Amino acid sequence: MTVQTPLGAAAAAPEQHGVRPRHRGRPELIAYLFLVPALVVFTAVIVVPAAMGIFYSFTSYVGFGDWSFLGLRNYAALVTDPTILESYGFTLGFALVTVVVAQTIALALAIALTRRIRFATPLRTVFVIPMVVSGIVVAYVFSFLFSNTLPAFASTLGIGPLEQSILGNPDLAWLSIVVVSAWQTIPGALLVYTAGLTSIPPDLYEASALDGAGPWRQFRSVTLPLIGGFVLINTILGVKGYLGVYDVIVGLTGGGPGTATRSVAMTIFGGFTGGDYAYQMANATVFFVITVLISVAQLVATRGRSVRL
Repeated sequence: MTVQTPLGAAAAAPEQHGVRPRHRGRPELIAYLFLVPALVVFTAVIVVPAAMGIFYSFTSYVGFGDWSFLGLRNYAALVTDPTILESYGFTLGFALVTVVVAQTIALALAIALTRRIRFATPLRTVFVIPMVVSGIVVAYVFSFLFSNTLPAFASTLGIGPLEQSILGNPDLAWLSIVVVSAWQTIPGALLVYTAGLTSIPPDLYEASALDGAGPWRQFRSVTLPLIGGFVLINTILGVKGYLGVYDVIVGLTGGGPGTATRSVAMTIFGGFTGGDYAYQMANATVFFVITVLISVAQLVATRGRSVRL
C-alpha cells in the first residue's frame, strides 16, 4: 500500500531533521575565486594602462622624461587642429559607407545561400576564406591589383578615370579602402545573417505566399523584421571595426595621398612615435568616448529587438 505524502510535509521534512534546504540561486564563493585571475589580468593589461593614458592626456608627457600638468589644453587644441578634424571626418564617413555596403552585400549573399541552390555548401566555404587571411596581406594584394591590374583593364575598355591607379588619387583612394574592408568583413556578417535566416520558420513564408505576398513583400514584412536583432549585431560590430581601421590603410595608401585617407587610429599611433604622446592620448580618449556614444545610440535606436544566436 502506497502512502501519499502531502507536498507541504515533504518540503518541511528536511527542516524537521535539522537539514536546511540549499538555495540553488545563491552564488558560491568558488565562482568568484575563478574570476579573480581574469580580473587581475584585465586590470593589469587594460584598466591600469588606460587610466595612466587618460592621466597623461592632461600633461605635456612625450613618452619619457619629465612632464608638467596642462589641464585641458590638449583637448582644446584638438578642436582647432585641421589634421585631427580631417582624420575624424574621413573615419566616420568611411565607417558609414562601408557598413552599408558590407551589410547589404552580406545579407544578399546570405539570402541566396539559404535558398535551395546548387553548390550552396561549397560557396559558403569560399565566401568565408577572407576571414582567415591577414588584413595587411589582403591590403598588399589589393594594392597590386589597384595599381596594375585595374588600370590595365580600364585602359583596354577605355575607362579614363580608372586608367591611373586610384591609390594616388585623393578623391578616389578612399574607395579602395572601402572595397578591401568590406571584402574582408562580409564573411563574418554572412555567417550571422545565415544563422538568422535559418531560424525563421518556413511556415511564415508559406502563409505569406498564400496571402499573395511576393518575394519583395516577404523580405520587407517577414524576413527583415525577424532578423532585426542580427542586423543590429552586425551593424554594431561593423561600425566598431571600421572606426578602428588601421592595417588596411597602411597596406593600401599609408594614409595618403597626403593625408586624404589618414584615419584616427593612424593619427594616434603616429603621434605616439612622434613625440606627441600626451596630445594623442587626449585624441584617443575623445575617440573612445565617441565610439561608446555611437554604440549606445545604436542600442537605444533599436531598443526592444532581441536575438538569440
